[in-house]
Amino acid sequence: MARIEPLTEPYPGREGALLRAMMPPGVEPITLFRVLARNPTMTRAMHGWGSYELSRELSVGLREREIVILRTCAACGCEYEWGVHVAFFAGRAGLTPAQITSLTAGEAGDPCWDDEGERLLIRAVDALHRDGDIGEELWSRLAARFTEPQLLDVVLLCGWYHAISFLARTLRLEPEPGAPHFADAALGALAAGVPRTAAS
Repeated sequence: MARIEPLTEPYPGREGALLRAMMPPGVEPITLFRVLARNPTMTRAMHGWGSYELSRELSVGLREREIVILRTCAACGCEYEWGVHVAFFAGRAGLTPAQITSLTAGEAGDPCWDDEGERLLIRAVDALHRDGDIGEELWSRLAARFTEPQLLDVVLLCGWYHAISFLARTLRLEPEPGAPHFADAALGALAAGVPRTAAS
């Protein structure tokens, strides 16, 4: 059970308007958003940055973005946010079940990765999670592959999803209905490409 009770319908006017703005039209707000709406001032501020991170304005593409997010959420042990992104974005990003499994419990050297840039992103997330830093050798390799705006976006994207992971875990949020679990990745039971829930 969530440590802070999510809002339920009928939503108060201010909170209802905020929740509608955070979701695609006609899609019910996810649990995380309904908990965050308990503090609408904070959530309104978060919404701007979160929207940027998931927008086309982000300097890295959808696939690179989801590699960073899924690896970050898995490293943080955040099944809730990991499941939302697998369900809604993994198929759109062209991630295979083997790649989702690798992002969850594998490593950058797994045979499912044949793109050096993608392997570097995984290593960058691992370094940031482990050390709070990226060493000189890895940074040099990243800088040879990605632009400066992309490097800035990757580091802050990883940090943002650390924060979201810390929040979702601390709140004890259960996976959204229909979203996969870490065990699905461990068993190779994922079917990428079928959006089943809305995204945060």
